[in-house]
Amino acid sequence: MNNRWNKLIYRAGAPFYDVLFNAGPFARARKKVFADLAPEPGQRVLLVGVGTGADLRYFCGKKLEITAVDLSEAMLAQAKIKVDENEHIRFLEMDAQDLRFNDQCFDLVIASLILSVVPDEHKCMSELVRVVKERGRIVIFDKFKGGEGGMPLISRMLRPLIALLGTDIGRDYRSMLKPHLGRVILREDSPAMFGEMYRKIVLERK
Repeated sequence: MNNRWNKLIYRAGAPFYDVLFNAGPFARARKKVFADLAPEPGQRVLLVGVGTGADLRYFCGKKLEITAVDLSEAMLAQAKIKVDENEHIRFLEMDAQDLRFNDQCFDLVIASLILSVVPDEHKCMSELVRVVKERGRIVIFDKFKGGEGGMPLISRMLRPLIALLGTDIGRDYRSMLKPHLGRVILREDSPAMFGEMYRKIVLERK
């Protein structure tokens, strides 16, 4: 995967994305992941890879300072439609692997279905950790390789084909987290959908 290919894929898929990833089990999983976060009024929230804005409903109307970034202009256009004109949300076209923000400037960072999409998940994770404040939280909702062993044969066979659709089913979240465990505390790691495949991970910056 690379950013140019991802832009093409998500520009084509933007009109249909909500039908697939903001309904049914995905909608129920998102509610489970985000509904109990309870950020405090005035906190700065960053949604990395906001896509068509499926997660915005959990943060709008709570007097938060919200910034939403995505690599795809088409996805951002869909997200803006979902926001009431009274909501002041900053939408920025930006690469999740190179967040153009100062260190430790957000109280809450949301990474929903982005670590399985970016070309370099380790670079993206480093950026998530860099921009969150001390005692701030990073909340991840994504799909990862299950277990600590290798992938099943069928998954290994399907992985390169699925990658053509702009996502990777074989990434290991443990390897992403390991370099940062001196700076973050793993507060939660729980299944969110489809057995062990989709997970909710909550990190707190030390």
